[in-house]
Amino acid sequence: MTSHTSAPFTDALAAGTLVLDGGLSNQLGAAGHDLSDELWSARLLADRPEAITEAHLAYFEAGANVAITSSYQASFEGFAKRGIERDRAAELIALSVELALDAAVEAGRRGIRRRLYVAASVGPYGAMLADGSEYRGRYGLSVAELEAFHRPRMEVLAAVGPDALALETIPDTTEAEALLRAARGLGVPAWLSYSIAGDRTRAGQPLEEAFALAAEADEIVAVGVNCCAPRTSRARSRRRPASPASRSWSTPTAARPGTRRPARGRAVRPSPPNRSRAGGTPARG
Repeated sequence: MTSHTSAPFTDALAAGTLVLDGGLSNQLGAAGHDLSDELWSARLLADRPEAITEAHLAYFEAGANVAITSSYQASFEGFAKRGIERDRAAELIALSVELALDAAVEAGRRGIRRRLYVAASVGPYGAMLADGSEYRGRYGLSVAELEAFHRPRMEVLAAVGPDALALETIPDTTEAEALLRAARGLGVPAWLSYSIAGDRTRAGQPLEEAFALAAEADEIVAVGVNCCAPRTSRARSRRRPASPASRSWSTPTAARPGTRRPARGRAVRPSPPNRSRAGGTPARG
């Protein structure tokens, strides 16, 4: 449990609804930051870290309980393509959590007394490729290869002490399986959120089968969808996957629509602080 909150994330989630922040890139863009880069919002970890803290703080002040870090597109491989060595890349990945924790502490100084939490974002492999494949999946890699990609950065994120890991915008079950393996033993609860098309993942697998993968993962405390139309997210987040016979299914659901309107679920994202930039673009980290 991190010092900015008085109750573990899992207890708070079990007690009722938690409000997630809005798309970090939306808020950063509204503040005038150029995110036209393969690293996307993760570029600011090196160039303008204070801007990320300000964006997190704006969402806390707007009513969010949970800040999701700027690590969605942050990976050792992605930073290496920019000539950033591994040790420095690890520092930047860790910094994403530290900045969100700093924002939570500052929110408390400003009089916000509700419980605040930090979820470390883990985006899909395709986000590192920066070619749109994060919305298609099926990269031609095995579960073991994808696990080897995700595990090192997840270890760095977990070591800083976030309240949860947000395994988000996952396009297919192969990558989901890899992430579930990578999350084992980290000591941090996680939620798993797919990007979807209708009642299937972006790669075409039935959602009930996709969600059922998480039923045997003790680390997963919620499942859901994100980067999709709010109507779709509401409908899918209310459905429960078929439970394996060995374990009953009682996991909360998470909905993160791809627009800036609220969605219903056990964990939801509100409209972002700057409401003047309404639109329907995906609200990734």
